[in-house]
Amino acid sequence: MFFYVFKFFFWLFFLSLQVSFFDKKQNNLLKMNNIAIFASGSGSNAQAIVEYFRSLGENPVKIILSNNKNAFVIERAKTLGVECIIFNKDDFYHSSRVIDILKERNIDFIVLAGFLWLIPNSLIDAYANKIINIHPALLPKYGGKGMYGMHVHEAVVQNKEAYSGITIHFVDEKYDNGAIIFQAQCKIEEGDTAEMVAQKVHQLEYAYFPKVVRQLVLNRPIEEVLGVNQ
Repeated sequence: MFFYVFKFFFWLFFLSLQVSFFDKKQNNLLKMNNIAIFASGSGSNAQAIVEYFRSLGENPVKIILSNNKNAFVIERAKTLGVECIIFNKDDFYHSSRVIDILKERNIDFIVLAGFLWLIPNSLIDAYANKIINIHPALLPKYGGKGMYGMHVHEAVVQNKEAYSGITIHFVDEKYDNGAIIFQAQCKIEEGDTAEMVAQKVHQLEYAYFPKVVRQLVLNRPIEEVLGVNQ
């Protein structure tokens, strides 16, 4: 009888150790993946990312930063209850203010969601392979300086492309030049306007960008959630 009682309590003790180890591992994982989102405009992708994580009971987006004091993303951040800070060119290119803000909040990962300025080398060095961007076209086509928003969609339609889509990529010192992580495409029908293409591309952004971000910050294969690139 004593043997069975001892065995029962031994397994309870062993199980408690396993649960404790798992909880600590999960907590460490979450602590290592605080996210900052940079946005210059409406912020619909920023909102989609925040809401996607929250739907899973997670809250890694700690701050939204904008270079545009009139951007609607600021209102979205207030509604979401996410801290939002506005910065200017001097802050970004000629001081350490932005990096200091990120470090003070233990940010590990940066997501560019409609952010239009070129990233300075100081920020790239501080967050090597930890900055990603989404571009509203199938890079390497229709990338580079000046290729953003409706400029991209108008060029795609003008050139009678059969497909457009999204590209999620790492960020380096050039516009839209970093290694491609994921692409998804949509078919352009005859008669589609630039506005219609924009709507199709937005749907791809909302469907895939939050999922790709989550997989990257958790260091998990994107294929687990997304399957083969579309």
